[in-house]
Amino acid sequence: MTQHPRISKAVIPAAGLGTRFLPATKATPKEMLPVVDKPAIQYVVEEAVAAGLDDVLMVTGRNKRPLEDHFDRNYELESALQKKGDAGRLAKVQESSDLATMHYVRQGDPKGLGHAVLCAAPHVGEEPFAVLLGDDLIDPRDPLLQRMVEVQEQRGGSVIALMEVAPEQIHLYGCAAVETTEDSDVVRVSGLVEKPDPADAPSNYAIIGRYVLDPHIFEILRRTEPGRGGEIQLTDALQQLAEDEKIGGPVHGVVFKGRRYDTGDRGDYLRAIVRLACEREDLGPDFRTWLRSYVAEEM
Repeated sequence: MTQHPRISKAVIPAAGLGTRFLPATKATPKEMLPVVDKPAIQYVVEEAVAAGLDDVLMVTGRNKRPLEDHFDRNYELESALQKKGDAGRLAKVQESSDLATMHYVRQGDPKGLGHAVLCAAPHVGEEPFAVLLGDDLIDPRDPLLQRMVEVQEQRGGSVIALMEVAPEQIHLYGCAAVETTEDSDVVRVSGLVEKPDPADAPSNYAIIGRYVLDPHIFEILRRTEPGRGGEIQLTDALQQLAEDEKIGGPVHGVVFKGRRYDTGDRGDYLRAIVRLACEREDLGPDFRTWLRSYVAEEM
């Protein structure tokens, strides 16, 4: 297979208002809500870096300054921890500021995911790039993004992450029509539709929040009209790429069967915290013991 250019840039849209978590998100960005003891957004940046993408552009909006502060140095706090001799906490504080080369751009008007991705065009240029949505946390033991980058470098075009869901849940996601390939975890995407009715869905393969995109997507997004919800949908632009691979190469999907934590829903956010806390070496043993006792008492 032809080897395509190495991907080095990741884009993280983070301009949403977080209305499902009000009032907590009235003054705090939803991306800064803690998942155990790290904000959700740090897990996403760590995933990008683990896949070799250390040039990260965050697309933000109003009231998102805490995101920039979190990935910046905090000299006063670092100095105080140094004076206390608290090397452990000092390392944790410095970890976020040393993760990646961070860049920021404001979306301005909230016109949808497609518009947020388009805001990244001046930074990305003519290179393929990754898009990571902050609501989906992928367990680092299941390197989904690394696999997507590998597929894009081998096959070109764009690659989206897919996961099989129950047919009655497909209306909550973008949905892909697919064809098999010689790789068991890779499919060819022939069509996409945003949040279809279950009766009209071409499959039960749902798009989850990871994309590796050909830069031709920007040209399509510039002329994409608002779609579902009055927003510029990334799914609509990807549909055009899937229909005509001469524009920017084919669209493939990597079928993910690993561990994914959805922090965009309150119930799933709580479940994600419990799962991750249970698996921590420093917290897990005591927390699992308490959890078993709590469940037994409640049942």
